[in-house]
Amino acid sequence: MTETTTPDYVSLLSSTERDFLVRNNGDQVKIDSLKGKKFGLYFSASWCGPCRRFTPNLVKVYYKVASKGDFEVVFISADKDEESFNGYFSKMPWLAVPFSDSETRYQLDVLFRVSEVPYLMIIGENGNVLTDSGVEIIGEYGAEGYPFTVERIKELKDQEDAAKQGQSLRSILVSPSRDFVISPNGNKVPVSELEGKTVGLYFSDSSYKSCVEFTLELVEVYEKLKAKGESFEIVLIPLHDDKESFEQDFKNMPWFAFPDKSHQKLVRYCEISVLPALFVIGPDGKTLTKSGVLAVAKFGDLAYPFTPEKFKELLEIEKAKEEAQTLESILVLGDLNFVIGKDGAKEPVSELVGKNILLYFSAHWLDSCRKFLPKLIKTYHDIKAKDSAFEVIFISSDRDQPSFDEFFSSMPWLALPFSDERKKNLQKKFKSQGTHAAIAIGPSGRTVSKKLGHFIAYFGPDAYPFTEEKFKHLDEYLEEMAKQWPEKVTHKLHAEHELLLTRRNSYYCNGCRDLGYAWSYLCENCDFDLHPNCALKNDEETDSGPTDKREFV
Repeated sequence: MTETTTPDYVSLLSSTERDFLVRNNGDQVKIDSLKGKKFGLYFSASWCGPCRRFTPNLVKVYYKVASKGDFEVVFISADKDEESFNGYFSKMPWLAVPFSDSETRYQLDVLFRVSEVPYLMIIGENGNVLTDSGVEIIGEYGAEGYPFTVERIKELKDQEDAAKQGQSLRSILVSPSRDFVISPNGNKVPVSELEGKTVGLYFSDSSYKSCVEFTLELVEVYEKLKAKGESFEIVLIPLHDDKESFEQDFKNMPWFAFPDKSHQKLVRYCEISVLPALFVIGPDGKTLTKSGVLAVAKFGDLAYPFTPEKFKELLEIEKAKEEAQTLESILVLGDLNFVIGKDGAKEPVSELVGKNILLYFSAHWLDSCRKFLPKLIKTYHDIKAKDSAFEVIFISSDRDQPSFDEFFSSMPWLALPFSDERKKNLQKKFKSQGTHAAIAIGPSGRTVSKKLGHFIAYFGPDAYPFTEEKFKHLDEYLEEMAKQWPEKVTHKLHAEHELLLTRRNSYYCNGCRDLGYAWSYLCENCDFDLHPNCALKNDEETDSGPTDKREFV
C-alpha cells in the first residue's frame, strides 16, 4: 500500500476532445463529478480469465459502497476491439474511459505501470493514492474494506487476529443476523447443536470436476463415521455462482450448509486457496487441520478425528506398510491377480515378481501423455534389449474402452484391464490423476521413485536401473547442469517480467510449444515457461507470439 500523491485525475481521465466518461447505456458523465469522491481506476479486459472472475465481486462491492454517494469506479479497458469492450462493459454498473480514446487508455497504462490485469488503484477524495492493491483488498475483505485506507485494512487484520486467538465454532459460523445452518430439507439448525463436535467446513463448487469427485468420496467417509456413531458433522460452504446450482447439489448431500453469501469472509479466514478444501474444527472450537481433503484422500474415514496424534499414528502405519510392500500387495486384489498383454492374454502378477517394474499412469485424451509416449517406447525397447527383467504396466485413465484400446494398441508392454477396480486403489496410493506419472517398483516390490517420468524424459534408458542411488546421481547431474545458466533472464516473448530458472517435472514451452522437463525459465505469476535453450537464444526461432507489449497488459 502506498500514500503518494497522484497527478490531477481530471487531466488524466480527459483529453483535449473529451471532458466526460461514459456508462454502458451510452450516457456521458462529466469527469468533474468525481471531485470530492473516492474512486477506483479499474484496468481489466474481457480476454483475461482472472478479470472475468474478479469483476462480479467488484460489482457486488460497488453496489454496496456506491450507495454511500462518495465512491465510483472508472474502467480502463485493455480489450483489443470495441465489440469485446462493449460486451464486457455491459456487465459493469460504473463509468469508463471511452474505448475510442486509445491514447488516454495507453497513457494511463504507462503512468500507473500496469503490468498485469486485473489491477485496481483506489484514489482518495483529496487526490491521494489510497492503495494500488485494490484487487487483493476487494478479494479479501469485500465491502468491509471500505473506505480502503491503510488504517481500515489494519483494523480488519487486527480483528481477524483477535478472532483467531479466541476462536470457537460460534465465532466462525454465527453473525449478528444469523445463528443457524440449514439442512438439505431447508430446516434451520442452531449452531449450538454442532458445538462440542468435530466439524468440517467443506468449501466446494460443483463446476469444478475435482469438487464433484471429492464430494462422492467425502459422502462415503461421512456416512461411515455416522454409522459408527462418531460425533462428526460437515457444513458445506458453497462457492457456487448461482443459487440454483447450489440447491441442485445440496439436496443430494447428507450434511448441513452455510445459509448466506458471506462465504468470502470464511474463505479469507480459513485461508482457502484451492478447491475443494476441508477445514476441520475440533470439539473445543480450535482448528485441527486445514488439509482435510488430503487427509480424507489419503486415509479415508481412518483420518477421524483429524488430530495430530491420529495423523502421526497413521503415518507410522503407512511407513510400516511401505517397508513391507510387495508387488503382489499392490497389484493383487482377490481374484484379480493378473495383467493383460496385447492380445488380451492374462499374465499372472506372480511371474513379474523380482523384476524392475514401471507403473505408467496415462490417458489418451491428454496431449502431454501422447507426446511422452514415443520417448517411453524407445526407452522401453533399449532397456529390454539389455535386461529382460524389466516391464512396464499401463494404468489407464481413459474415458471409455475404445479410447483405452486405441491407446494401448500403440504400446509394447502390459496393462491393467480398462474396467479393473485395482486402478482406483493404485491412483489413490500413488496420487496419480491420469497424467504421465511413472512409478518405479524395485525387484523387492518396494517403491523406488514416484517421480520417474522426468528422469526418463531427460535421460531415456540412462535412467536405468531404477535405484535410489541412480536417481540421486541424476539429480546431482541436473543441479550441476543448471550452474552454467543464469538464475534470471529477460525474453522478448515475455518482456513484462523476468523469468526465473526453476526445477520442473514437466511443462509446455511457450516458445517452441514442445514439452519440457527438469528445468524451465518460469514466470510463476503468468504461468509462462521457456526451455533453457529457447530462453537463452532469445531470437526469432522462438518468437511465435505478439510483439506489441500493449497486448500483454
